[in-house]
Amino acid sequence: MENRSIQFNQTGSADVLHLVQAPLPQPAAGQVRVCNAAIGVNFIDTYHRSGLYPVALPSGIGLEAAGWIDAVGDGVSGWQKGDRVAYCSGPLGAYSDFHCVAAERLLPIPAGLAFETVAATLLKGLTAAYLLHEAVQPKPSSWVLIHAAAGGVGQILCRWAKALGLKVVGTVGANSKRAAAIACGCDAVLEYRSDAFVDDVKALTGGVDVVFDGVGKDTFYKSLEVLNRRGHLISFGNASGPVPAFAPLLLAQHGSLYITRPTLADYTATQGELYTLWEKLCEALENGWLAANIGGRFALADAKKAHELLAKGATQGSLILEPASHAAEVVK
Repeated sequence: MENRSIQFNQTGSADVLHLVQAPLPQPAAGQVRVCNAAIGVNFIDTYHRSGLYPVALPSGIGLEAAGWIDAVGDGVSGWQKGDRVAYCSGPLGAYSDFHCVAAERLLPIPAGLAFETVAATLLKGLTAAYLLHEAVQPKPSSWVLIHAAAGGVGQILCRWAKALGLKVVGTVGANSKRAAAIACGCDAVLEYRSDAFVDDVKALTGGVDVVFDGVGKDTFYKSLEVLNRRGHLISFGNASGPVPAFAPLLLAQHGSLYITRPTLADYTATQGELYTLWEKLCEALENGWLAANIGGRFALADAKKAHELLAKGATQGSLILEPASHAAEVVK
């Protein structure tokens, strides 16, 4: 059996993505081979593809998927063929029928969670978990602002923030996305491109304590403007492009603000850290605080279409790729 995967030989737009076929990969010592049942599509994938986050070329793409263990490499204990697992820690190459990953970075999928639910929420949900529980810990009833509230991470952040007792202003880039943000429990939804945005946030909240900003360049300065004195800007993404360079004095001028640019990798550097966040995410899913909102399903060969939608900002919820049906049947 051959393995289909999406690769790119040069950085650029979604056009650089292409489907290749190769022999089935063999797990090295300490690895397992996972038969992917559902694959998550994330903004970080576009950063790798575009060159914003440099990778060695040619390269596979994709970090997360859910499926079954199909083969176990030497030296692996605690896992066996047929186990339901998920992963999101690399190496790149999750856009494939089969992928070999380190056994120590595998996550066990509880029986009650569907593969597509995990693929749609894993990386995004772990991101929300470290943002809300580790990067900053907002006090209950305090105001937070979540940019791109209708997006994959945004929807999860909004629902989880409300479950923690926070008051949430969600933002959207277009009025067509307002309903999706409202459905996630936001107390108010505003368009961040509006000229009145800063005034509207201040009139509604008096200023927010935390801004979660995955948009980047287009929202950075407005995010600073709406924060309370000693507020926190958590800049965790660059959907509109990287944040412009700024002098630290700018933070003093806006009220002694704090800013951080965290990454999931630094909050899941150890197996223990990864498992802690995974347990929080599973609890949130199993208790109904969170739900997978799948905004689009694509065949593996159509990964380019998924990336084009992300580039246009035309997505609501999570996108997943569905690999070849023959792959999904291997270990059933």
